[in-house]
Amino acid sequence: MDRAAWAISLCFVLVVSLLLGAHGNSEGDALNALKTNLADPNNVLQSWDPTLVNPCTWFHVTCNSDNSVTRVDLGNANLSGQLVPQLGQLPNLQYLELYSNNISGRVPNELGNLTNLVSLDLYLNVLSGPIPDTLGNLQRLRFLRLNNNTLSGTIPMILTTIESLQVLDLSNNRLTGDIPINGSFSLFTPISFQNNLLITPPAAPPPPVSQTPPSPSPGSGTTGAIAGGVAAGAALLFAAPAIALAMWRRRKPQDHFFDVPAEEDPEVHLGQLKRFSLRELQVATDNFSNKNILGRGGFGKVYKGRLADGSLVAVKRLKEERTQGGELQFQTEVEMISMAVHRNLLRLRGFCMTPTERLLVYPYMANGSVASCLRERSETQPPLDWPIRKRIALGSARGLAYLHDHCDPKIIHRDVKAANILLDEEFEAVVGDFGLAKLMDYKDTHVTTAVRGTIGHIAPEYLSTGKSSEKTDVFGYGVMLLELITGQRAFDLARLANDDDVMLLDWVKGLLKEKKLETLVDADLQGNYIDEEVEQLIQVALLCTQGTAMERPKMSEVVRMLEGDGLAEKWEEWQKEEIFRQEFNHTHHQNDEWIITDGNALPDSTPNLRPEELSGPR
Repeated sequence: MDRAAWAISLCFVLVVSLLLGAHGNSEGDALNALKTNLADPNNVLQSWDPTLVNPCTWFHVTCNSDNSVTRVDLGNANLSGQLVPQLGQLPNLQYLELYSNNISGRVPNELGNLTNLVSLDLYLNVLSGPIPDTLGNLQRLRFLRLNNNTLSGTIPMILTTIESLQVLDLSNNRLTGDIPINGSFSLFTPISFQNNLLITPPAAPPPPVSQTPPSPSPGSGTTGAIAGGVAAGAALLFAAPAIALAMWRRRKPQDHFFDVPAEEDPEVHLGQLKRFSLRELQVATDNFSNKNILGRGGFGKVYKGRLADGSLVAVKRLKEERTQGGELQFQTEVEMISMAVHRNLLRLRGFCMTPTERLLVYPYMANGSVASCLRERSETQPPLDWPIRKRIALGSARGLAYLHDHCDPKIIHRDVKAANILLDEEFEAVVGDFGLAKLMDYKDTHVTTAVRGTIGHIAPEYLSTGKSSEKTDVFGYGVMLLELITGQRAFDLARLANDDDVMLLDWVKGLLKEKKLETLVDADLQGNYIDEEVEQLIQVALLCTQGTAMERPKMSEVVRMLEGDGLAEKWEEWQKEEIFRQEFNHTHHQNDEWIITDGNALPDSTPNLRPEELSGPR
């Protein structure tokens, strides 16, 4: 009897365990169905193990605190095959990033079940068939990019009901029918729909002009003529001094910022950007008051402003000298910047252009920059904790990788540092100031006429030769990682007081040689970090700051390393090369347990240089 009861209990436990396991692994099953349906020549999905309780330990998958999937990041992974309907079984998914692959077939209707989705990026694939009507259920969607596929059929009208939609790109497909112009689609310009077979809506007719003047009452003609003559004479009498004053003022040069009306410049339409008048931005910033200055940089001052609709903005007034033909260059660069839209890039909201002024309008970031949170926070503001710092590292890497790999022409930032990584209300990293230094076509030479950047962040080859590339940004990113870990400035003369290196990279290498990891980590963390994760982040930083540009990883590789894919292999490879280099050079440096430092990674620090931004021609 006891044996029978024991057997029944065991069966009950097994059945319950199976049911709970099936429920807990439903999201894993959905993603495993996707893996099974895709060809993966680069083994990007190698860690997707269906036997695990949940997929939160898989590479390229992000979960929330409840172990529910919120992100799937498989962009530019060389995947092929078809999407599966099981993707609709990820109820908390917010970001589905499958762009720049070779995925074919249809867009599953079941994606309409992902009601928490914020970003759907399926562009640069070979998807076919219609756009599902069910996508109209995604009422939280902000980014919808299906461009550069072979989608056909009409644009579902229900998509116009998604009021949260900020970015739409359906270009370069085979869509037919009318372009919707109502609802949220009224915000988007023809750029979102170009290179299809769509019917462009007719321009709105001008307002009707009344053809029949009001009939004068009897006897009013003579009186009206007399009154009109008197009024005209009086107007001329009072206007004469004003006209004379205006003619005299025209002879004087207008060298005051607010004297130049925005209406003098011809109307320019750039993508989905709003063109602001100078008066709007003048009112928003209280006449560009000094009390509203948020910061100063190599490109000009940034002012906090409040628009007429109550929204807060950051207005950047560019200080570049205006030259003949500069208007066209400015328009081209602004249009390119506006096309770079990513969760981790600061989105350009609008611009203002007059014959002598150039202003850019961005959303206001309430949490400031990473630099301000690390070193300028108030006593009441808590320090950035370690999980937030890890998110900042990954988010900023994703933003830079997008600039390098998904913009045409590619955009080289040239001044990557903690001060240019902003934080939104959720402390998500947002890369700012990109595109202002140089828009670089991959076909063009990388020789620039001016070095821009900040001492301590500038790659050695860029500083010495003026040649920049995406690897210049990788170097700056590596130094920014060290800022995140240590909380210190990239260049700080105050370290001389302790007989330390003024360059952060040199200072970190010195501490690592002495195995002083605890001294290196920001004291504000109060020991609340994981040693292994700090070591991994330092490894990434040192790989990024190698002295030779060709040896540094691409930002897309950095993203994969931060997601846990390939760092160990890269680090082991670098260590072997470093051992060989040191033996070849007959050096006698001792290797640390987990790190080998390269004393030649950077030229010697120069204490007498000031940490100001370089912008002069070389």
